[in-house]
Amino acid sequence: MTDRNAGKRLRSWALLCAVLAATPVQAAPCLRGINLAGAEFGSASGKYGTNYIYPSDKTVLYFAQKGMNVIRLPFKWERLQPKLNGPLNEDELNRIKETVDQASSRGLTTILDPHNYAGYNQIKLGEGDVTAAAFANFWARLAPHFAGRADVVYLLMNEPAGITAATWLEAINAGIAAIRKAGADNLVMVPGTIWTGASHWFDRQPGGSNAEVLRNVRDPQNRFVFDIHQYMDSDFSGTHQTCPRVQDAIKALEGVSGWFRQYGYAGFLGEFGGTGSPDCLDGLARIADYINSQGDTWIGWSAWAAGPWWGDYPLSLQPKEGVDKPQLKVLEPYIRDDGLEMPACPARK
Repeated sequence: MTDRNAGKRLRSWALLCAVLAATPVQAAPCLRGINLAGAEFGSASGKYGTNYIYPSDKTVLYFAQKGMNVIRLPFKWERLQPKLNGPLNEDELNRIKETVDQASSRGLTTILDPHNYAGYNQIKLGEGDVTAAAFANFWARLAPHFAGRADVVYLLMNEPAGITAATWLEAINAGIAAIRKAGADNLVMVPGTIWTGASHWFDRQPGGSNAEVLRNVRDPQNRFVFDIHQYMDSDFSGTHQTCPRVQDAIKALEGVSGWFRQYGYAGFLGEFGGTGSPDCLDGLARIADYINSQGDTWIGWSAWAAGPWWGDYPLSLQPKEGVDKPQLKVLEPYIRDDGLEMPACPARK
């Protein structure tokens, strides 16, 4: 079946260059960087500095000096908007703004990431008052604060789970419409359901798979890419010490790449990661290398994860006592292919 919007989407990448390009070349630089966790920690009622934290300028600078050009910034929807359809919390909004400005001063793009798994205070989108309209209200309030900034990307939601793609689609389109109505032409990242895993992209679910349903994403400006995640452990969850399924993970990414090409889409690998075990380190290199080689359909990647409060978390890329983590050492050659500058990504036209 042909997609009548595919050609329109492909042509739209030319428009992205004007918004996103940081260099005078036709294609914008690839995005390659890190998730900086901490602001999503704790309960929604947690106290700043005690239960959750935003990344320090020292942490932001550290990864900028490694050559990265993007951070993915998780935070909680409930903290930023304590009441559905209500005003944003000014203190929390200012913390986000400060982090964005820190990143910008270091030459980094920030991906804003409501890290909520398609829920609000444990209630899933589509249930009770947590409606697509409430989700749109959140984005209508947040979007104007960073509208038109080439260095800020709007990720609609982290890893929707526990809802169908059909239910999630309603929220996607409502959120995008609200962002555009607010006058924001920023790039939008759209995740799928089942934790937006490449390994689950074609899985059957009531109403249709991600691959079927998300062909109905609508953006008046056609400035969106899909946010995909992929881990390499036994169940693709990123919660185990070893990575026995590297080849399966690569195969899943290849399947999504084929879907992108078939329908004229592009994507961003928002999360992938592993411990310091040899198979995980090998997998990190292989996935980064694969995404780098697919610049016509992937605009880049951000590894999971760093942040000052991870402690002994086995997937952490945060340096410890000034020593680089082995995962970062493995990824470093893939940040800048030639060691000098970030290559251009045709998919970011």
